[in-house]
Amino acid sequence: MRSYGDPCGVACGLDVIGERWALLVVRDLLLGPKRFNDLLAGLRGISPNVLAQRLRELAEHGVLRRRDLPPPARVAVYELTDWGRELEPLLLHLGRWGSQVATPPEGALGVDSIMLSIKAAFDPARASSAPGRVYELRVDTDAYCVQTADGALRVSRDPAPTPPDATLTTDLDTLRALCDHRTTLAAAVDSGSVRLDGAERAQRDLADLLLAPFTPA
Repeated sequence: MRSYGDPCGVACGLDVIGERWALLVVRDLLLGPKRFNDLLAGLRGISPNVLAQRLRELAEHGVLRRRDLPPPARVAVYELTDWGRELEPLLLHLGRWGSQVATPPEGALGVDSIMLSIKAAFDPARASSAPGRVYELRVDTDAYCVQTADGALRVSRDPAPTPPDATLTTDLDTLRALCDHRTTLAAAVDSGSVRLDGAERAQRDLADLLLAPFTPA
């Protein structure tokens, strides 16, 4: 691996995560472990060989690790270490900064990118009106737990650990259409492409959290 040969912390950090695709691998593991093929499917344009190399390098540096799941799963997953998870604030800030690019590349956001955008756009003031709320977003076959607590928003790629206050069920194409303002939440609910369950106030709060990063100022 190439090194800048500079003891500055910025240069040392780039020695670890500065290679092409490295930060995007970290991004796709922020919400929870993934299998190799799941990472490959989510990183458009990366080859299996390059992904394997990045995973190996990041593991050697202690940013992530490979873990074998017990039976009956019998598959290996990749997950961030505690040190690797410390990159989350940096990536969320980079996402907010990068969203201001005047002419972003064309393409569709992945579901993890949408979830991280929700987290990056979260206003801590929102949590004070609904402390301890637990929401669940079901997008196709994936489930995401969204929790508000202690002035922070936590998002993980898991079902809610307790019965959620509200649940939104949809497919990725509809979620993208909502984010791109090609449809409204009311229209999606009326058409049956979105289902909202739970108390009415919790449903409104969940919808507000979901659409906040994609609503023009």
